[in-house]
Amino acid sequence: MTVFEIDGKILVVDCGVLFPAEAQPGVDLILPDFSPIAERLGEIVAVVVTHGHEDHVGALPYLLRLRSDIPILGSRLTLALVEAKLKEFRLSPPMTRVADGEVVSSGPFTLEFLAVNHSIPDAMAVSIGTSAGRVLHTGDFKMDQLPLDGRVTDLNGFARLGDLGVDVLMIDSTNAEIPGFVPSEKDIVPVLDRVFTRARGRIIVASFASHVHRVQQIIDTAVAHGRHVAFVGRSMVRNMAIARDLGYLRIPGETLVASDDVAALPDDRVVLICTGSQGEPMSALSRMANRDHAVVIGDDDTVILASSLIPGNENAVNRVINALARQEVNVVHKGNALVHVSGHAAAGELRYVYNIVKPRYVMPIHGEWRHLRANARIAESVGIAEDHVLVVDDGVSVDLSAGEARVSGFTPVGHVYVDGAGVGDITEAHLKDRRILGEEGFISVFAAVDFVSGAVVAGPEIHARGFGSDVDVGDVTGQVRQTLLDALASGDEDLHDLQQRVRRVVGRWVNTTHRRRPMIVPVVVEA
Repeated sequence: MTVFEIDGKILVVDCGVLFPAEAQPGVDLILPDFSPIAERLGEIVAVVVTHGHEDHVGALPYLLRLRSDIPILGSRLTLALVEAKLKEFRLSPPMTRVADGEVVSSGPFTLEFLAVNHSIPDAMAVSIGTSAGRVLHTGDFKMDQLPLDGRVTDLNGFARLGDLGVDVLMIDSTNAEIPGFVPSEKDIVPVLDRVFTRARGRIIVASFASHVHRVQQIIDTAVAHGRHVAFVGRSMVRNMAIARDLGYLRIPGETLVASDDVAALPDDRVVLICTGSQGEPMSALSRMANRDHAVVIGDDDTVILASSLIPGNENAVNRVINALARQEVNVVHKGNALVHVSGHAAAGELRYVYNIVKPRYVMPIHGEWRHLRANARIAESVGIAEDHVLVVDDGVSVDLSAGEARVSGFTPVGHVYVDGAGVGDITEAHLKDRRILGEEGFISVFAAVDFVSGAVVAGPEIHARGFGSDVDVGDVTGQVRQTLLDALASGDEDLHDLQQRVRRVVGRWVNTTHRRRPMIVPVVVEA
């Protein structure tokens, strides 16, 4: 999510989510921190969405909850996917469909939209013209010269804007460490054909629920091999229905069948296209791998993971592959076959764009720090001065004035965690507690004391969980009792202080005896 401001008006480009890592247990989604603009929502003239992936549109419902009438601008497919998402939240903001090459005005911003290739149809870059200068925001893009839909990245438009003068180029960095050019989507077709030819039973393909081009390739290959296709997973069914209705997905004749009807077909005439390419625990593929799904995978079946690994998801995906391998299922993935190509420009493509756009300043975006740094080095390699390459963190402000860009400030921002129905209720402290519970276990201590007599009248009762075996708490029980008696004898009648004394005693004992640092919850009450 990027915020542009001029003359007191705000333009937002993209509003996406992050997906939780293993260090964020229990979190469903991670939102941008809206707090810097929370008091200025009335000044937002529009939100531009560059394409329909969750990491670019997933947080829109949460922003629109704060102001429901913010105009949304995007391409035909992008807005259709957004509209379906917003219906679940009962939101219906004004939407404006824009086309390749179209120029529109939104407040003080002049917006020109340019076609780009990506792993979803209808992706766009946007040129933002203002009285202070011009910014070209690429969104996610690559330069496939043989795209499945024939819609190539508008390099002519990039060059034309470069001739007019681009003050700041904000450019995708995801594949900046990868040399050369990304292979074409069409290079996958012969590989898929070989996999289908060798498959004896059903073929289960896991893909992103928005990757229309990959799904089209699977369908085309299925038709060529006389197989029927069924979609599995709510988001997959919804998105492919939208893509088909709008003409982005072509499914011939009687090819498509309902997932409930698959059992009546011979296994060697079935292809299932499902979610779960990133090892998501509740996705269709993960549940199949764990035998917790209506579809039971057999050893004659073939599973294809038709996607790249999102950084941080490696362990989850490997768990799914191992679970399938244990069942003697043939698993085809990017590591052993060319069944996926990236949707992001590699180093050679980035260098090409720098040379045709000739930006005054560069701001690498969309990637982790190593990707941003790699992209910065590419910019410098084509002659862009080091002090004209702005590698910035979330919350950093950059001022553009009279053709000059400079870092001007920093607003502290963090992550906003969605946990069930709660938004923003979970903090880093809560996540730390969850990690401790998951990794080190839990000890509870209960005792009741009488301040008048100075006696421990109940307990201490000590219970340990998550240690993997029974824990003998006999030794520490006596230590806790004696600690409480000594404190009461000294006149200490502060329950919080008594609880902290208990915590320290138990903490020392468990660290010395078991080399563990569990969560310790002492409860001391007055009888």
